[in-house]
Amino acid sequence: MGESKTGSKSTSHKMTFFEGRPFRVFDEVYEPAEDTFLIAEHLEVNPDERVLDIGTGCGILSILSALKAREVVATDINPHATRCAKLNAEINGVSEKADIILGDLFNPLKEDSLFDLILFNAPYLPTEDEELKGWVEYAWAGGKGGGETIDRFVASAFKYLKPGGRILLIQSSLSDVVKTLRGFRKKGFETRIGAERKVGFETIALIEARRPQEGQRRRNP
Repeated sequence: MGESKTGSKSTSHKMTFFEGRPFRVFDEVYEPAEDTFLIAEHLEVNPDERVLDIGTGCGILSILSALKAREVVATDINPHATRCAKLNAEINGVSEKADIILGDLFNPLKEDSLFDLILFNAPYLPTEDEELKGWVEYAWAGGKGGGETIDRFVASAFKYLKPGGRILLIQSSLSDVVKTLRGFRKKGFETRIGAERKVGFETIALIEARRPQEGQRRRNP
C-alpha cells in the first residue's frame, strides 16, 4: 500500500503491473482483474487508430492502447477513476495522447466523435440498487439481470464507431451473453466470442463486434 499525490489530494493506492508496466490503483477504483487482462491480452491497436475506452478505471487499457494508437479517449463515471487514470498516463508517458473524461458511457462525447476501436470492460454482475455502497461497485454492478449498462452501451455504440471499426466488450455468463450478441446483430454488427476464461463460478467472455464497411453485407445471420 502506498500514497500518491495528485494536485493537492493525497490518495492511498495499490500497485498492479502488466507486461512490466506499473499502474497505481486508488482505493476507490476497480483493481484490474481477469476480465481486464482478457481484453489486454487480445488488444490489437494500429498506429493510425483512434480508440475509446469506456469505464477506464485505473486506465490500464487506455494506456496500453495509447502506446500504439494515434489518440485515446477514455470515460468513467467514477471521479476517482479519472484522476487515477490521468496519473497512470503520466507515469507511463502517454498523457499527451490520452484524453480522460468524467462521465457515463458515451455522454461526455461530442455527437460527431468516431473511433476505430471501442473497449468496454462492462459492469456485468446482477445487482440491486441497494448494493451500490461506493464508487468501486459501479465497475461491476450491472443492475437486475446484470445487463442494464451493457444494453445501454449496445444501443448507442454504432453511431460512435467508424465503418470497419470494432468493439471489444467483456461480459459474464452470469448475465445474458446471447442477448448482447443478438443486440449487436440487430444494430448491424458482425459478432463473435473471441475468447473465454473460467473464473471461479462464472465464465467471462470477450465479445468482438465489428461494424461492416459501407456497402458491405453482414456475414452474421
